[in-house]
Amino acid sequence: MRILFLGDIVGRSGRTAIRNQISDLRKAESVDLIFANGENASAGVGLSSKNARELLNAGIDGMTSGNHIWKFKDLYNVLETEPRLLRPANYPDGAPGSGVRIIETKGLPSVALINLQGRTFMPPIDCPFQVADRILAELPDDIRIRVVDFHAEATSEKIALSYYLDGRVSAVLGTHTHVQTNDARVLPGGTACLTDLGMCGPENSCLGMKVESIVEKFVTGLPKRFTVVNEPGVLQGAIFDIENSTGVAVSITPWRKGRA
Repeated sequence: MRILFLGDIVGRSGRTAIRNQISDLRKAESVDLIFANGENASAGVGLSSKNARELLNAGIDGMTSGNHIWKFKDLYNVLETEPRLLRPANYPDGAPGSGVRIIETKGLPSVALINLQGRTFMPPIDCPFQVADRILAELPDDIRIRVVDFHAEATSEKIALSYYLDGRVSAVLGTHTHVQTNDARVLPGGTACLTDLGMCGPENSCLGMKVESIVEKFVTGLPKRFTVVNEPGVLQGAIFDIENSTGVAVSITPWRKGRA
């Protein structure tokens, strides 16, 4: 199986790039499934119900999220009812939605898509390492392909989880920082990993936001309103190949496509 996992979708720029290119990407890159992190797709922070359906209808097979997923309360019911949409699994019991979804596609093996959130420099929620253990213990043995989006700030925490899950999942892909890293590799146990997938959004920006307000905040130390840049966006992520019968990753490559 060949999977393309796209980094954080940022604002209208990212959504437009997805809509315009996703159908062609399947053919051009010969991918079976396309996953993405959508937690910043609505005005750069959060995901509305409308935009969630827009992206899923465009052809995303599974959409993960992170710490901004709770901004739009109209999404809560979608989190409960949409089998392709996830929130981090390590939020306390009672949070809307699920952090594990089984993606079923005709003619393909079932895929367990797992969403976890880090704790270093992030909100103090449940331990992602222990929650990952519980999730994997409950998954049916015949679901061998298991893909993790680890939405986290610290590089060390992302790498640590990758090694912790090596040999037990097919891939651990980092999101949240919006900057694509260059450390894609397959670990000794057969788990593909990349510290951060990058973002789908405006290239001439600071993590998707207007540069001027970010610079002014750093220079003055004063609060500033951040505004997402609306210009043609780039797509960033990773493509990885997995053996269907074992769930072992055989390759992973950072991936990028220019403005559209």
